[in-house]
Amino acid sequence: MGLALVRSGADTKRMELIDSDRQTIDGQQAAETTASCAEPQRLLEDLCANVATVVLGKREVIRLAAVALLAGEHILLEDVPGVGKTLVGKALARSLSAEFRRIQFTPDLLPSDITGSSVLSPQTHQLSFQPGPIFANIVLADEINRATPRTQSALLEAMSERQVSVDGQTHPLPRPFMVIATQNPVEFEGTYPLPESQLDRFLMRISVGYPDRASEMDVLVSHRQGEPVDNLQPVLSCAQVVALQEAVRRVVADESINAYVLDIVEATRRCDELHVGISTRGALALYRAAQAAAMVAGRNYVTPDDVKSLAVPVLAHRVVPKGYLHGNQREAVEALISRLVDEVPVPE
Repeated sequence: MGLALVRSGADTKRMELIDSDRQTIDGQQAAETTASCAEPQRLLEDLCANVATVVLGKREVIRLAAVALLAGEHILLEDVPGVGKTLVGKALARSLSAEFRRIQFTPDLLPSDITGSSVLSPQTHQLSFQPGPIFANIVLADEINRATPRTQSALLEAMSERQVSVDGQTHPLPRPFMVIATQNPVEFEGTYPLPESQLDRFLMRISVGYPDRASEMDVLVSHRQGEPVDNLQPVLSCAQVVALQEAVRRVVADESINAYVLDIVEATRRCDELHVGISTRGALALYRAAQAAAMVAGRNYVTPDDVKSLAVPVLAHRVVPKGYLHGNQREAVEALISRLVDEVPVPE
């Protein structure tokens, strides 16, 4: 009996040592996780702060643009002319040490003006491919809905597959690659509504909106001697952006989060007010956006709030309401998506 007590005491002591070692290991892993999240968060804070020096009073727009960049996807900035859509794109591009191209979309723009074309060389008498402006890290497609549908479709392959096919040859695009498109509401004259297939290639549709009075006062002062965006210096390199994009894929999402995303998607498919609900591509877009939002917030795991806060900008442009005409139903659709999300139970 005494021997048994001695052994029991020894086992207890051994278990205490094991528990102590486990706590030490867990503490080290927690510290490593915190350190691994701290560096990306610092880089992202620098990026957002740099953009915010010229895009005044639009912190949420900047955050969403950073989320799209980390997710490796594209954004559509839609609003009335003159509220800073192009400025957001230029400021984000100049904050990266990356190749930047701006394409002004007009009705006479041809697909080859974007992708490039094969040109006969007078020296060799052979065709050689001359890359178009799409071959850049950040491409600003300004007023994209002023071009014809044929020209708009030239972006589909580039946006979804990160490559361009010309004359039977496939040419890969550089990494990172991001399209920042701007468009005016469709009721303005001289615009062509983007087809649903192209809208689905954008991770988010974001409204810039009018600034508040204090921010607009700061705009008047900061633009007194020119465009501040022209003096913006890069704070991230292409290699850092690619590393951050790869790190986003390692952000953990619990199974309950996956179920929450699919519950929201299923709600749009069952909604009587929608002719077309969210596709599987839309569900994956919301999932990836939530991963990127978690990293922007300095976390390596997704929370339900990440999903809920991104549902409207990620999903609203992917659905087709019943009685769809080519009018602007944006506010009604966004309100509908917001209502559907509120009705879906949030996982604990």
